[in-house]
Amino acid sequence: MISEQVTLPEVQVMYVESSAGLAGASEAFDRLEARFPSLKGRKFYGTFQPPAGPYRACTAIEPTDDATALGLKTSAIPGGKYARRKLLNWQTRMPEIGTAFQSMAKEGERDSSRPSIEFYRSEKELILFLPTK
Repeated sequence: MISEQVTLPEVQVMYVESSAGLAGASEAFDRLEARFPSLKGRKFYGTFQPPAGPYRACTAIEPTDDATALGLKTSAIPGGKYARRKLLNWQTRMPEIGTAFQSMAKEGERDSSRPSIEFYRSEKELILFLPTK
């Protein structure tokens, strides 16, 4: 499967960092989601800076959000050129996420200054973004 090339804007996010790298991704999302009364309408991202991390569970900052009151750190997911690939029914295919990123990295020159991004579009659809030069 060949990845599509796209250009993304910078996204301001609030996040929880996993102390266990990729292995702690699910736990980091549990801690992030627990801060909100409702997840409806929120945009969720996972970012990972290879090779050693960190992994961050993120949500886009909405105009009414107060990161300090929520006890969350803030950052920006960098914009720029990315290779994009879709993974359907991702919840049953978690091991394939890393494999897909590895495959994408073989297609072009990775920009190691920016993190890889997982965009959780829905409970069925995950979009993977690998930064490229």
